[in-house]
Amino acid sequence: MLQNYFPVLLFILVGIAVGVGPILLGRLIGPHRPDQEKNSPYECGFEAFEDARMKFDVRYYLVAILFILFDLEIAFLFPWAVVLREIGLPGFFAMLVFLGILVVGFIYEWMKGALEWE
Repeated sequence: MLQNYFPVLLFILVGIAVGVGPILLGRLIGPHRPDQEKNSPYECGFEAFEDARMKFDVRYYLVAILFILFDLEIAFLFPWAVVLREIGLPGFFAMLVFLGILVVGFIYEWMKGALEWE
């Protein structure tokens, strides 16, 4: 009975080893005294001057949500294009309805100015 659970136990152990192993290996053989260049600001070129928990503009989140929404539209288009011959004309019109709803939503967001960044 317990031998049926061996693959599950092995999967858990391998997952823990993959997750914790690099951290332990880095602590054991990694350098413990980083130089000044590694601690210096690197992407923006200047020192941070505000708290890291500062508030973001809500438009950033709106653009991110819109990107995810229209990116998922493409995720539905690829499988539809692959099976288009099999699903025939009803599948084609169903996708036209789907795309029409998304285009109406896109035009609504455009008219509301959600895509404008001032």
